[in-house]
Amino acid sequence: MMSEKDKMLAGELYDAEDPVLKQERLQARMHLQSYNLSNPDNIDLRSEILRKLIPESEKIRIEPPFYCDYGYNINAGDNFYANFNCVILDVCRVKIGKNVMFGPYVQIYTATHPLIASERIKGPEAGKPIIIGDNVWIGGGAIVCPGVSIGKNTTIGAGSVVTRDIPDNVFAAGNPCRVIKDL
Repeated sequence: MMSEKDKMLAGELYDAEDPVLKQERLQARMHLQSYNLSNPDNIDLRSEILRKLIPESEKIRIEPPFYCDYGYNINAGDNFYANFNCVILDVCRVKIGKNVMFGPYVQIYTATHPLIASERIKGPEAGKPIIIGDNVWIGGGAIVCPGVSIGKNTTIGAGSVVTRDIPDNVFAAGNPCRVIKDL
């Protein structure tokens, strides 16, 4: 039988109130509190906290405040930069390529819920992974929805809501986000 964590990582419906998951979220929030309250000149402490929170990533920079569910489901390539108030709901895998930049208030959501109200009120949650290619720039206030892939060398305009896959080498923007031009 699959654990609730295994179900979560597989993108199946799971119980977020599972004691293991609750403890892991609490641990992440403790790291986030330390990170978000750290002094701006204490780069070593910030790097240490990020390594604990997002263990598969090095050479990344995230401006506080930063928020995520677990941290361990995030994999960011070298030279990843996230500006202030980034939110990554990482109940599923979030793969971020190298040389990726997020403007302020970018939100990455792998978390989702059943669409049918009678199922949703029972409390199960689910997730769909997100993949962001190398050399991507996501403008401030953009939202990336569950299950989306963004191709390499692509720019997403500020305030966009990315509800479907976006190809390589394009500028895309809007709500819903759509390709505006090839780059």
